[in-house]
Amino acid sequence: MKHHSVAAAALTLLFATATAAAGPGSLSAYSASGKSGQALPVIKETLVAPPDVPAAIHRDYPARVVVQLETKEVVKKIASGLNYDFWTFNGTVPGPLIRVREGDTVELHLRNDPSSHMTHNIDLHAVMGPGGGAAATMTPPGQESVFAFKAMRAGIYVYHCATPPVPMHIANGMYGMILVEPPQGLPPVAHEYYVMQGDFYTTTGYKYTGYTTGAHPTPLLAFDLQKMLKEQPTYVLFNGQEGSLIGDHALHAKVGDTVRLFVGDGGPNLTSSFHIIGQIFDDVQVEGGTLVNHNVQTTLIPPGGAVTVELKTLVPGTFLLVDHAITRAFMKGALGQLVVSGEPQPELYHKVSSGPAPADKAGAF
Repeated sequence: MKHHSVAAAALTLLFATATAAAGPGSLSAYSASGKSGQALPVIKETLVAPPDVPAAIHRDYPARVVVQLETKEVVKKIASGLNYDFWTFNGTVPGPLIRVREGDTVELHLRNDPSSHMTHNIDLHAVMGPGGGAAATMTPPGQESVFAFKAMRAGIYVYHCATPPVPMHIANGMYGMILVEPPQGLPPVAHEYYVMQGDFYTTTGYKYTGYTTGAHPTPLLAFDLQKMLKEQPTYVLFNGQEGSLIGDHALHAKVGDTVRLFVGDGGPNLTSSFHIIGQIFDDVQVEGGTLVNHNVQTTLIPPGGAVTVELKTLVPGTFLLVDHAITRAFMKGALGQLVVSGEPQPELYHKVSSGPAPADKAGAF
């Protein structure tokens, strides 16, 4: 385990250096005002559970946005008939999407639930500073940490817990995303949804239900460190649960709608080959940055990365969201649905016929 202790020591040194660099009181003082020293208007961020996202921003001025997150360790369903002890932000996997505007000062409050067994923190990839905020938010159970940062670059970014051992905290579900809108905002669309892929490592095989644990009548799956080290997940999931975007939980749109998806990969290990069967992405904001690609069938999302995709729903039907490393979709759980309602569009898509091939046409092809 020597390599684990070396990694932990390096993170401890990073956190100590970042805390010293910040200086006592400097973060709270910075959060209260803009560059000119004038007080910014204060807005409390309204957070919602995925796959929903906060409302679009319509203001044309910077603000001090107060964001309140709580780390919670919760037992929840991971698959039908199976539970898992997730480590979360605000009780969901992924944690809620945070939505701010370029130029905003974000004051982030991180509370660790008193019932937690672990210390937790947060590293936001939108933060340009040591540790992404991790140094300032190392928070034991029952405590709260606060830090502030200026959102300086527009884009879609991942956040995650960075408490050692970092991969274990992420593998247990501690990730989410923060959207930094450009000053002019984003073009309006009919629907916006939020999806994150993650890989989960349990001591049993996929959908194994042969035992129960402790006081839980539903089998409680345990984390498997060796599987994580070998990068061999039992489950690969959208939004932390098999079926999280299926049936009653499917995403919805109508024919002719433009749909915007904020899609991230929490990891900790696998790259996502994100694809929607029967759709072509009109626009893909590559790696969450300012480069936009067009007419894309499948887009790669690395662990700790994200993209924004937009598509227009031209015909009705049920369209499957998948990781096109396709075993992960149909045999490990990375599967969702976009259900499009509306009138058929036979000039764009229709079935012509099916049945036995006519005998006189055998071999005609």
